[in-house]
Amino acid sequence: YQAFRPPPPKICGTPGGPPVTAPRIKLRDGRHLAYKEHGLPKDVAKHKIVFVHGFTSCRLDPMIVTNEVIEELGVYVVTFDRPGYGESDPDPNRTPKSLALDIEELADGLGLGSRFYVMGKSMGGQVVWGCLKYIPQRLAGAALIAPVINYWWPGFPADLCKEAYNLQLPQDQWALRVAHHAPWLTYWWNTQKLFPSSGVISRKRKEATQQGEFESLHRDMMIGFGKWEFDPMDLENPFPNNEGSVHLWQGDDDKKVPVILQRYIAQKLPWIHYHELPGGGHVLHFVPGLIEGVLRALLRGGK
Repeated sequence: YQAFRPPPPKICGTPGGPPVTAPRIKLRDGRHLAYKEHGLPKDVAKHKIVFVHGFTSCRLDPMIVTNEVIEELGVYVVTFDRPGYGESDPDPNRTPKSLALDIEELADGLGLGSRFYVMGKSMGGQVVWGCLKYIPQRLAGAALIAPVINYWWPGFPADLCKEAYNLQLPQDQWALRVAHHAPWLTYWWNTQKLFPSSGVISRKRKEATQQGEFESLHRDMMIGFGKWEFDPMDLENPFPNNEGSVHLWQGDDDKKVPVILQRYIAQKLPWIHYHELPGGGHVLHFVPGLIEGVLRALLRGGK
């Protein structure tokens, strides 16, 4: 029984939990979101961007872009810890919709205005899909950088999805299968020693998972690869009058997110500006000049 039962999270700011060192906003339901501000002050910046970190990461991820570019483009960026990561309170009721609404509350709490940009990398790209679904009226534009794909989105052809799924390591296939079909076993699967667990989850960062791995990494897997309330391939263009743009960057040598599925998404959603990098792997944000290119394309509406 204990092997299947995850320990309670060590919530920041509570007795026995990690200290609170970052600024945080309090959400309507009483939870806190920790954040970090970058770039120009928001009262003088032309563009406000919310950046969403990936799996095993947190608000401290570097932007990999020069101060000169930030000043030239007039950019303010806020990164934040997704629920359960870093210093943000866990959300046991987390869903793709709740994550989008958290971003809306964060933007309002920081006074970012009626419209703002969202950028997400890897698992954070899944959150951008949620923003396009649930808060499109708040977006000035969106960028997905090597966004993780849920193999169970119904819009994928079964044969294509199977081909992409089989490209993953067997241990990762099993971890995703458990997260989707038996989420109550996710904690046990990722902590047991009988079989190899997820290869991705082993590369965790201490500051990202200091409140516990279940409410950060494990819940991320259950949400990201669970049964979604919507299929991203059913989304309509949030900018029918070209008042903004949506971009997707993907490397054709990405071992974590098969390029064949991203190409299919780009085909199904022609309003997305698709950028494929020959030889690019999964950590595209470390490619020299890539984030600068993302910012320029996003802020210029795809031009």
